[in-house]
Amino acid sequence: MYLDYLGLREKPFSITADPTFLYLSKKHREALSHMVYGIRQRVGFIEITGEIGTGKTTLCKALLRHLDPTTKTALILQPDLSELQLLQSIVQDFGMNPMDNSGRLGVFNQLNKFLLEEAGQGHNIVLVIDEAQNLSLRVLEQVRMLSNLETDKDKLIQIILVGQPQLREKLARPELEQLRQRIAVRYHITALDVEEVQTYIDHRMRVAGSNGSLVWDAEGMEEVFRCSKGIPRLINLICDRSLLACYVYQVKRVSGEIVQRSFQELSGHVL
Repeated sequence: MYLDYLGLREKPFSITADPTFLYLSKKHREALSHMVYGIRQRVGFIEITGEIGTGKTTLCKALLRHLDPTTKTALILQPDLSELQLLQSIVQDFGMNPMDNSGRLGVFNQLNKFLLEEAGQGHNIVLVIDEAQNLSLRVLEQVRMLSNLETDKDKLIQIILVGQPQLREKLARPELEQLRQRIAVRYHITALDVEEVQTYIDHRMRVAGSNGSLVWDAEGMEEVFRCSKGIPRLINLICDRSLLACYVYQVKRVSGEIVQRSFQELSGHVL
């Protein structure tokens, strides 16, 4: 409702994981580089962690756009699945229909055949599992078994486990020792610093087509950092509410006061 008034083509601070709006901070760029390196070197397992709202899902989607056409990918966003359901989801995401009434072994063999065929064509295969901290121990063991699919020289599938810090805690359990030893690349995404928050806001405003009529003053930027602690999802929520406040009050300057009031409203305790 505020787009025309503030000179915007689209909402700059939506909380959907839209890779078009991805801001590559130093941390996000390093995380992306770690994933690309692991895929190209065919290391088998890659682990990417970060706090809630640090942009992990958006980064995963950006990664899929970043890879060359010889790399085929599957992205599992809701991993709260049984062993069979996970295998079926992976097979489906690679464009196949899971074999009917074949059970876990049948789908596993179907996936293995697919991987061998793709390897014969020189293709690399990547499986990204988001929110991997929700995987049960049994399913994580199933994921480990996938890494056994290999030729004499290369892993047939590169598996990226993406999740909250609880993923690291889960992988540290003694019963997952074999899986943990196979993880060759790890990276933890941290929050943005105050300068990155300012650049983040400018970046998203620019991508949203801002005509420059809306101004963020220095106090407004600093207040966003203070309230969000540099977490991108919180930045989006606070900034979106701040733009709405500008429209309501018919002003085109985002001040520290507007940001603070917007944060208080989001927190449910307006003074």
